[in-house]
Amino acid sequence: MNRISGSGCELLIPLSERKPLKEIERSITKTYRKYLWSKFNKAVRDYKLVEEGDRIAVAVSGGKDSLLMAKLFQEMQKHGVCSFELEFIAMDPGFHKSNRDLLESNCEYLNIPIKVFESDIFNIVDKIANEYPCYMCARMRRGALYSKAKELGCNKLALAHHFDDVIETILMNIFYAGTFKTMLPRLKSKNFENMELIRPMYYIREEDIKRFTVNAGINAMNCGCVVAAKRTSSKRREMKELIRELKKLHPDIDSAIFKASENINLDAVLGWKSRRVRHSYLEYYDNSDADIEE
Repeated sequence: MNRISGSGCELLIPLSERKPLKEIERSITKTYRKYLWSKFNKAVRDYKLVEEGDRIAVAVSGGKDSLLMAKLFQEMQKHGVCSFELEFIAMDPGFHKSNRDLLESNCEYLNIPIKVFESDIFNIVDKIANEYPCYMCARMRRGALYSKAKELGCNKLALAHHFDDVIETILMNIFYAGTFKTMLPRLKSKNFENMELIRPMYYIREEDIKRFTVNAGINAMNCGCVVAAKRTSSKRREMKELIRELKKLHPDIDSAIFKASENINLDAVLGWKSRRVRHSYLEYYDNSDADIEE
């Protein structure tokens, strides 16, 4: 049986139901065109994520999101949107052998030519961030992925964050950091010169990724983390549960939250930060228009 996890639920899939590779690839642009393929391409166009001559390192963690992203990139390259190169990189931060084997076997079946490299991040994080390890782990893993991408001559690193990740991040920042900050679809690396991070699954919803994964019969890894498995608290899990409850009252609440990040009215906020400089509405109060709503 295959075990697919996410959002607090698990789905068991018989191995016999795994679809042939050609059928899986065809379904991306046919069956799931509206939910996966079109949204992937829209994000690429809207935010100029893939450009002529790019060499993109596609980070494959072994989870459902990154496996799908790898296949979406392969389909994009196959359809000749523009000329770009791909490197598929997978980091082993200290997986159990069963997870490492699952990662490699899935990529072999799906024809994703990954380059696996090892690190000791799980052990390090367990020692220095024992209460809430996920944030530190994510930062360290990203740094390791950037390093590998640069070593391979890439100018962009693609991560498989999706629409739900964006919404959850916004709420986590509001509730726990006291700031309105979202997860951007494209940004320049502060520590790796001439490197950019891109998130081409920005518009894709997690429920559609799950549906594709289950119907394809893909046995995707959940988290694979041997550190977080010991902890009981997860802020992201709390946000998932909160959004699930809010959607019972307002089904489009997640879309409204996303839209809010595109429609910030600087005339009606107390303060903001730009280029590391803090600003207050009082700086512009005397010269502001009088037609702002009370």
